[in-house]
Amino acid sequence: MMRLYDYWRSSAAYRVRIALNLKGLKPETAAVDLRRNGGEQHGAAFAAVNPQKLVPALDDSGQVLTQSLAIIEYLDETYPQPPLLPGTAHDRARIRAMALTVAADIHPIQNLRVLKYLQQHHGASEAQTQAWARHWISLGFEALEGLVQRAPQHGPYCYGNSVTLADIALVPQMANARRFGCDVSVFPRLVAVDAALCALPAFSKAAPENQPGAS
Repeated sequence: MMRLYDYWRSSAAYRVRIALNLKGLKPETAAVDLRRNGGEQHGAAFAAVNPQKLVPALDDSGQVLTQSLAIIEYLDETYPQPPLLPGTAHDRARIRAMALTVAADIHPIQNLRVLKYLQQHHGASEAQTQAWARHWISLGFEALEGLVQRAPQHGPYCYGNSVTLADIALVPQMANARRFGCDVSVFPRLVAVDAALCALPAFSKAAPENQPGAS
C-alpha cells in the first residue's frame, strides 16, 4: 500500500504528484492542510509521520520517505520506466543540477514558513514578503535559464526530448513564480519548456487547481 501525504498548493508535493503520474502510480492520498488551525503539519499525528513537519511524505508499505527529490529518485529506482534520470553520468549530473537550482536554491527561501517568519519576527508586510519571493525566484530562474540554454541536449524539455527530474522541479516553481507576480517573460526558454510540459496529462493532472480541496 502506498500513501502520499499531500497539500494541494505545496510545490514540493506537486513534484511528487507529477512523478507518480509519470510512473502510472495511484497512491492513497492523505491531505495535510498547511494553513488550517496554524498548520496541521505541526500536530503530533503528522510529526509522527515526518519529524520535519513538512509535506510531502510517502509511505510505501510502511517505509516512510521524505524530501521530494529523494522520494522521486526512490520512485525512479523502484519503478524505472520511464526513466527520470536518463543518459550518462554527466547527463544525470546536469539534470540533478537543474532540479537542485529549484529545490535547493529557490524554493526553500520563498516557501510558506520562511515568508511567515519574515512577517511574524521581522515585521515584513505582505508586499515585502511578495517582493522577497520574487527576488529569489528571479535570481534562481536567471541561472536555470542559462543551464537549460547551454545543455548539451536540446529539445522541448529542460534536457532534450524526454521528461526528466529537472522538468518535474521546473513546473511547480513556475506556478509559484506566477502566483508571486514574477515577470517570467524574461525567461523565454523556461516559459516554452513549461508550456510544453503543462500540456502533458501527467503534469496537468498534478496541478494544484486540479487537487481535492483546492481553493
